[in-house]
Amino acid sequence: MEKVQTGFVIEFYSNACLVRTKDADIPCIAIKNIVVGDIVKIEIVQDSKETKGLILSKEPRKSSLQKKEGLRSKTIAANITHVGILVTQEPKTATEFIDKWILTSLLSDIKPFIINNKIDLKLDESYINKLNIYKKLNIDMFNISAKNNTNINEIKEFLEEKCVVFVGNSGAGKSTLTNCLTGRDIKTNMLSNNQGVHTTSISTMYEVDKNIKIIDSPGVRDLPISGWKRNQIIHGFAEIQELSHNCKFNDCNHTNNDGCAILSALDNGETHKSRYNNFIKFRDAEENE
Repeated sequence: MEKVQTGFVIEFYSNACLVRTKDADIPCIAIKNIVVGDIVKIEIVQDSKETKGLILSKEPRKSSLQKKEGLRSKTIAANITHVGILVTQEPKTATEFIDKWILTSLLSDIKPFIINNKIDLKLDESYINKLNIYKKLNIDMFNISAKNNTNINEIKEFLEEKCVVFVGNSGAGKSTLTNCLTGRDIKTNMLSNNQGVHTTSISTMYEVDKNIKIIDSPGVRDLPISGWKRNQIIHGFAEIQELSHNCKFNDCNHTNNDGCAILSALDNGETHKSRYNNFIKFRDAEENE
């Protein structure tokens, strides 16, 4: 086994991690700011008990999924290409949840897509109207039932050669979907070493056929966005940003200025009220001032 190897972090908990190299999965002591998905260079350290690794360096990240709250910023996972937002009628998924994740994904240089789960249930008109808001935004959308394994192959084909994080409210089916795709029960996932099994919450990367990588992390359960700057928020609302170029004044506040193209579009139904309301709410949060 080569003494210095390159691999990627597939499991992380407290102050340790597991790095997958071409030869093996090597337990390593984690260094500061290492997360699942990071590509690292390690030095193999052989002792009488087991092969271990010492992380020497981290490669530059292609993307970082971040939770931002005030002046604090925490990276949840690295080198992700896509975020899959699970949307369900029951439990109800609020448009605010969807828009937060679209915003965070886009500002993190990650592509969001929507997964309409539980299609085995009868969908009411208000829920269908909610889905239609996002169908008009050129965001990829998949209609599935993770419980019944319906249309899972469509997601598999879409995710070939990609690295994804799934997000959703409690009960939306995130674990069930991940189980379908990986063939594992992620609820029983544990990281073990010679000193026992650690049952604390960990972040894990699963590899599936066709070079699909799925990162499961407890850090994506909630999502404050107060750390994004006020002028960044509009980038999570592509249709509103496009309309803003037609406003009469460059410094239009999009709330009560004359000649506001966004307000005009809102009045005539060209843009949806919930998207506008969430844009204003996110932008004008006290922390973003």
